[in-house]
Amino acid sequence: MKKQAKHAPYLHKISHKRIDPPALTASASLTTVVEEAFLSYNAGRLREACRLFTQKMLRDDVTVGLSISGALTPAGLGISCLIPLIEAGFVDWIISTGANLYHDTHFALGQEMHQARPGLNDLELREHQVIRIYDIVFDYENLLGTDRFYRTLCRNDAFQKTLGTAEFHYLVGKYLAKREDDAGGKQRSFVAAAYRCGVPIFTSSPGDSSIGMNLAALQLEGSKLRIDPLRDVNQSAAIVYQAKKTGGQSAVFILGGGSPKNFMLQTEPQIQEVLGLEEAGHDYFLQVTDARPDTGGLSGATPGEAMTWGKVDPNMLPDTVTCYLDSTVFLPILTVYALATHAPRKPKRLMEQLDDLTRLIEKGYAANRKKNRKE
Repeated sequence: MKKQAKHAPYLHKISHKRIDPPALTASASLTTVVEEAFLSYNAGRLREACRLFTQKMLRDDVTVGLSISGALTPAGLGISCLIPLIEAGFVDWIISTGANLYHDTHFALGQEMHQARPGLNDLELREHQVIRIYDIVFDYENLLGTDRFYRTLCRNDAFQKTLGTAEFHYLVGKYLAKREDDAGGKQRSFVAAAYRCGVPIFTSSPGDSSIGMNLAALQLEGSKLRIDPLRDVNQSAAIVYQAKKTGGQSAVFILGGGSPKNFMLQTEPQIQEVLGLEEAGHDYFLQVTDARPDTGGLSGATPGEAMTWGKVDPNMLPDTVTCYLDSTVFLPILTVYALATHAPRKPKRLMEQLDDLTRLIEKGYAANRKKNRKE
């Protein structure tokens, strides 16, 4: 007993609370389950992630960037989770794989996606022109119809110019939103929701998706549409720079990893290392991943490793959470928890400010170059 008493102060210093949960009941809310039953291991990290997101990342002066990788929209998570988060003002800007945006379009066009099971006979699926994404199946015509939609839409005069991917997706979202309105107003596309709320959506690899493939085909037709990924680099960095320069904070919410994760985190090295502007890194880092750090891949890289690149503020490392979990499990839980525990935020409508924000970072870079020339 004396030995326990001797070490009790240290034990309490490193612990949160005693593990002594109440028995769950049939009437327990999801918030109660998260707070009272998700105590340790990855469940504990999920609880910490929910708290970090709602208690710190959703403060009014924090700009929240969301990166999306993995096939989330085919599983319906655009409808069930991303649209509610966007409409609640919980997401201010987005970086997504092109595939998630392409499959999001299926829902806006009224095309059907179906639950199935893994282990189907893929040769039979191919013979019946059925496409499979693990346990999701859909008709090959979905691809052909969505291809036709993008080629027809992007032949319009409004697209015959050079655009960054955020500008391109905002324009696409305008047409998808109108299509939803004309069909009765049921919102099924998160790209359309982002348009309505002024949320920029960037794609870090615009050629690496069926959307990019169709734009490449239009180029062979003589289309004047060009996608400028370098514009994206400056615009995304400008969002972060403005958030920090005006006294606010920047938060990154990473679903999966891959190119979207890197593109979101590289905004800080772009500001500090390349443009030479004073900054310390993102303030809040929340990642959901199934990737291990020991393989050396970016998807599994820890916030501590990111800190060495200037991507995360070293003073804010305690406010980072990595949850090793499938995003399709995590995101619905976080969405309900956030909507239940935090009031909606006023949308920042950053899409409407991109030109001004970019001019601000351009001005800072010009002043820095002038100063360096003198030295």
